[in-house]
Amino acid sequence: MEFTKLGRTDIEVSRICLGTMTWGIQNTEAEGHEQMDYALSQGVNFWDTAEMYPIRAGKELSGRTEEIIGTWFQKNPGRRKDVVLATKITGAGSQAVRDGRGIDAKEIKIAVEGSLKRLQTDYIDLYQFHWPQRGSYHFQQYWNYDPSKQNKAQVHDNLLESLRAVGDLVEEGKIRAFGVSDDTVWGVMQLLRFSDEFGLPRVQSVQNEYSLLSRQFDLDWAEAAHHEDVGLLAWSPLAMGILSGKYLDGDVPANSRKVLLDGMSRENEQSNAATREYVELARAQGLDPCQMAIAFTLERPFTTASIIGASNMDQLKIAIDAGELKLSKDVLKGIARIHRKYPMPF
Repeated sequence: MEFTKLGRTDIEVSRICLGTMTWGIQNTEAEGHEQMDYALSQGVNFWDTAEMYPIRAGKELSGRTEEIIGTWFQKNPGRRKDVVLATKITGAGSQAVRDGRGIDAKEIKIAVEGSLKRLQTDYIDLYQFHWPQRGSYHFQQYWNYDPSKQNKAQVHDNLLESLRAVGDLVEEGKIRAFGVSDDTVWGVMQLLRFSDEFGLPRVQSVQNEYSLLSRQFDLDWAEAAHHEDVGLLAWSPLAMGILSGKYLDGDVPANSRKVLLDGMSRENEQSNAATREYVELARAQGLDPCQMAIAFTLERPFTTASIIGASNMDQLKIAIDAGELKLSKDVLKGIARIHRKYPMPF
């Protein structure tokens, strides 16, 4: 397993990150524990979760994923130091967590205490804002994104207040590093400016969606990541499983994400056509389509880690092994050709 530094910290993370959002809804506690055991045995020391997981579970189950991680730590005393653990505070609007109040100084401290209790630990290695309080163009909201309605002074007040709260928690030893998720270049540059101006924690990573089918990060974000050492934690490198090819020709495997989410916003005529070509490319080159897709995200110079998720052990093993795959020039040329044909398929 390859390792790299998290931003400008001295924290070493595996380039494959274990995603956990299926635990508690698609996966049982025992299955979650099995995934953690196996991942750590393969050198995957970087695990990502969130206070609102499992995904789409609602208020009655939010926090369950963190609880499953907490019981693993309870069963494995002394192993906490072996894991770089990341979690997130939910942005405004999700009624599943803290009645949708989102992110400000008060809510950050409430959310951190809740996560620490569920995770059964006294510190979080990487604490992230799940999406900015002002809103986000992620989750396919870019088609109607309109930042012109934002109030700059209010946004700045919220960012600075929130960053000061993170700074307090760093001083208390409850957070080691700070990152964001589903954010914009402008938002992160404001946070970096406040960090420099007021001596506050620096943004070390950004967790945005990135895959063969979703490559917004290739442009302005790539430049910011390079110059500011804010690496990408690529979520959904398989585009919610679409890039495996398992949904082509109308197939819907039992217990799949498509069943869980009752339809998939990423799936349409264009994304299916692009997926078919990526799957055909992988098979023509003797590659597993999932491994090719994950390996591509790791080839990008701005990527710190690719966040994988699995609902069974076979999927997990395939995804982790992708961390060892290096794509040939022919494969990369094929990917570039398909990308030009389908630059934004969903």
